[in-house]
Amino acid sequence: MRTRKEGRLRRHGRLRNRVVGTAARPRLCVFRSLKHIYAQVVDDTSGQTVAAASTVESSLRASLKSTGNVEAARAVGKLIASRTREKGVEQVVFDRGGFLYHGRVKGLAEAAREGGLDF
Repeated sequence: MRTRKEGRLRRHGRLRNRVVGTAARPRLCVFRSLKHIYAQVVDDTSGQTVAAASTVESSLRASLKSTGNVEAARAVGKLIASRTREKGVEQVVFDRGGFLYHGRVKGLAEAAREGGLDF
């Protein structure tokens, strides 16, 4: 019997076969735990992280009531969008990391779109 984590990792592996970040259009990957949510924009051709944001950062954590809800995910989405646009990147490929596109993952994606990222 597979665990939930193993199932998510299998889904993530299938996604990664199709989703590849380039220099022109890097990959916005999302990871969520019970307490936090993390996002980073990665150029897979060079293996470099263009920008990153998470609820672990003290600047974000101070302004949030809780770090494990949709409101926190939206804050991370806006922050990753602004940091990515500062680097001159407008278009990304979204990698949901094997998680369902629902709740916190969806909130982060919508906030990143509102912040100016195109995907």
